[in-house]
Amino acid sequence: MDQDGQQIGIRLLPEALDMAREAGLDLVEVAEKASPPVCRIMDYGKYKYEAAQRAKESRRNSTNIIVKEMKYRPKIGPGDFHTKTRKVRSFLEEGYKVKVTIMFRGREVQHPELGRRILDDIAAEVEEVAKVEVYPRLDGRNMVMVLGPAKRQSRKQAARAARQPAEEAEATESAQQSAGN
Repeated sequence: MDQDGQQIGIRLLPEALDMAREAGLDLVEVAEKASPPVCRIMDYGKYKYEAAQRAKESRRNSTNIIVKEMKYRPKIGPGDFHTKTRKVRSFLEEGYKVKVTIMFRGREVQHPELGRRILDDIAAEVEEVAKVEVYPRLDGRNMVMVLGPAKRQSRKQAARAARQPAEEAEATESAQQSAGN
């Protein structure tokens, strides 16, 4: 193809190179695996720039998932448990995946049911904002579970959803009061 996108047809390499030089452009191979290879007469610098822009745009459109990690111990106290679980919930609400790890020390590894109970409690605490993606499994001295956000919604949508039941309750209450008058 020439610089205007017109098909020129099959040419010998020296002839195609001469055509490109006359136009002040480059002969660029765009489909090397084709038989015969497909080439275009174009500005190679502009071609590279456009290819870089397309790659940049595709990277921008791709989602890169960040996994946050929260570590617990089998003998965790209730206060620490709730604090860490609140943090797990906030990570999930922000759209991150969360890897929850129970770290066993010494003979604690002989009682994996303790770790399993903690992971089940965490999953129950955050079930409205998360789904279990990787179920609890023992990995050496650690028990691991991965939670993912249940459904993606922006903070505005989440706030609106949280306000809606309260507004409906107020409307019901005011309707009952007006009916009682």
